[in-house]
Amino acid sequence: MDRTVAIAFTWTILAGLATAIGSAIGVLARRTNTRSLSVGLGFSAGAMIFAAFGDLFPTAESGLVASLGEEPGTLAAGALLVVGMLVSALIDLLVPSPENPHEAALVEDLGRPPSAELRRLGIWSAAAIAIHNFPEGIATLVTSLNDLTIGATIAVAIAIHNIPEGLAVAVPVYHATGSRKKAFWLSAASGLSEPLGAAIGYLFLRPFATPAVMAGIAAVVAGIMLFVAVDQLLPNAKRYDTGHDSVWGLLLGVAVMAASRGLA
Repeated sequence: MDRTVAIAFTWTILAGLATAIGSAIGVLARRTNTRSLSVGLGFSAGAMIFAAFGDLFPTAESGLVASLGEEPGTLAAGALLVVGMLVSALIDLLVPSPENPHEAALVEDLGRPPSAELRRLGIWSAAAIAIHNFPEGIATLVTSLNDLTIGATIAVAIAIHNIPEGLAVAVPVYHATGSRKKAFWLSAASGLSEPLGAAIGYLFLRPFATPAVMAGIAAVVAGIMLFVAVDQLLPNAKRYDTGHDSVWGLLLGVAVMAASRGLA
């Protein structure tokens, strides 16, 4: 494994482990800092949208045009962008809607007495988040392999995105079982699917890693990022907004991505 691949996997692992931060908040905190949550989710959305349109999709389009020709390459890039969005939408359809983590949890919203319903909610939320994190792991890896600096920024964005997801699992499990350890470890484990997705994706794609294939994957990943940003991050950022917190977060995410691209 060369240095670039090792660093790319490191970014992916760290992004996945950020779920444990949300787990710790869920079992230790009494209230949620909603303004920070809004800014953080806005930042993640801005970073992902910029990465999709400012880096991954142009790279994919130019690679496919070089391999297939002007018109077929452009059409293929656009089609694969849509495929990436449909993959994320399909995951949403396959996960039961009551447990699908569309909305970031608040500590104070879920402080209910222990119950079997809460235990079930926590377990299903862990499974749902693990499924959602799988393609995000591939997205982080592919972006990092394309550009380590931009990949690091995307890893930070996904890590911020993973914090409230960890919270969404830890809180119901804690209130269902009364065990901080069980809540923390089950929630933290849900983030491990991110590096697992990256590893499986890398092993599966490595034998077919021609320039055209890698360009196509970049287009699909751009679609996944766009769906996550528009369907999950922005609605949640606005949900906890005070004034224009989410907008400032989004602008900061775009600015950081633009700066990292200039430094690359």
